[in-house]
Amino acid sequence: MKMRYHINVFYSKEDKCYIADIPDLKYCSAHGDTPEEALREALVAQEAWLESARAGHRRAPEPKYRPAVYALA
Repeated sequence: MKMRYHINVFYSKEDKCYIADIPDLKYCSAHGDTPEEALREALVAQEAWLESARAGHRRAPEPKYRPAVYALA
């Protein structure tokens, strides 16, 4: 079963862009000019984070936060 992690998306006035952060995956975040772009980039970062964990024989953390929206795919 594929784990689904909560992703926070917010606008940063300081950075002048949208930030997408995955709190369950330490230091996993991305940014974009739109919320959708930030989310797409966060999903790419999430896959890279999880692949790195697998390569290092580390377990992915269980999600602590419940995603607000579930994808059907």
